[in-house]
Amino acid sequence: MSPWRVLVRLPRLMLLAALLVACDRGPRPAAFVGARLINGTGGEPVENAALIVRNGRVEAVGPRDAVAIPDNAEVTDLSGKTIIPGLINTHGHVGDTRGLEAGQYSEDNVVRQLGLYARYGITTVVSLGGDQDAALPTRWRRDSLGLQHARLFIAGAVVAAANPDSGRAQVDQNANMPVDFIKLRVDDNLGTGRKMPPETYRAVAERARGRGLGVAAHIYYLADAKDVLRAGVDFIAHSVRDREVDDEFVALLEERNVCYAPTLMREVSTFVYESDPAFFTDPFFLAEADPAVLTALRDPARQARVRADRAAQTYKRQLEVAKRNLKKLADAGVRVTMGTDTGPPARFQGYFEQLELALMVEAGLTPMQVLVSATGNAASCLNLRRVGTLQAGNWADFVVLNANPLEDIRNTRAIASVWIGGNRVPGRTGSQGGE
Repeated sequence: MSPWRVLVRLPRLMLLAALLVACDRGPRPAAFVGARLINGTGGEPVENAALIVRNGRVEAVGPRDAVAIPDNAEVTDLSGKTIIPGLINTHGHVGDTRGLEAGQYSEDNVVRQLGLYARYGITTVVSLGGDQDAALPTRWRRDSLGLQHARLFIAGAVVAAANPDSGRAQVDQNANMPVDFIKLRVDDNLGTGRKMPPETYRAVAERARGRGLGVAAHIYYLADAKDVLRAGVDFIAHSVRDREVDDEFVALLEERNVCYAPTLMREVSTFVYESDPAFFTDPFFLAEADPAVLTALRDPARQARVRADRAAQTYKRQLEVAKRNLKKLADAGVRVTMGTDTGPPARFQGYFEQLELALMVEAGLTPMQVLVSATGNAASCLNLRRVGTLQAGNWADFVVLNANPLEDIRNTRAIASVWIGGNRVPGRTGSQGGE
């Protein structure tokens, strides 16, 4: 080979060697240092922490002086801030609403709403019902790198069958979609409708187990909540609201380690528009609100109808029962998850999750209990893999806050940035106020 040819090839050989070294080291990691870190397990916060992210996952996390920062890491100093895991909504709905109009389901709407959730710090959403085939592409992408919206788990159509054969058929239709959970509904809408018969929801739960799917239950009454637990459901997706819970209910929950989502904001949504809610002036809410929707909700005739609505006023009273029941169950050691039933018209996705956290504290839970309900508990209760806690191997889904939520849970609204799989979500570029 001539000397000239060797000289020409040398830069190429050097470039190849550099590429091989880079590949051997893997993707360039990111190091987030200096913040207080709450990992979602309920353990003590780590002050002056280091969080190392590579290829979308947590590579290492701990005190800064105990974590080796890779030489090639991109370092972000977060001194004075707090990192929490991305929040998980264990009971939401996506894709069906635009403005105040339902029936607008599309893939574009699913993605748009998951982006809205993400900008409010909600990085995983469990959609418990109303899910259509248009959600499937987004569901399949939930473990992809480069996500800029919340991860999605779905339940398909809510099962509310009249007989066992119909119930089993609905389970099969959802399972073939496929879905992540089955959602059944046992409620008579305050005496105005018919409940699913017990023999039917037993058949639904049995068929779901046979298809390898967990079952979430919509309930209102304590007696129904107990019976669906006996039928084998895996998740209570609303508060008991008709009366105080008792020791038998606690024992049934604990027997199968079933978790409980209070969805307090679902109750609020039924009556809060009887007048202008306080949050209509909150900049954190208004940053994402549609002015046309607010105008419609301020309509005096509409507000008068809410004030006169028997169901709305009943749910308003029963919210206090739901809050007392939440406190009693949490004190008894029942695992609680954060859920809201957002997604239908005027149940504002992302923002209502933030209000739910505050209501749970108002009910008597500590800020740490509430954070765990929306992170570690949410993931473990619903078997959501690699989310919920900031531990090595999990997805790097986290929220950077400008204030400490353990001092005031409303500080979860002081969002500096949101990250999903180590990817910064666009749209939250600085601190957002609370109420």
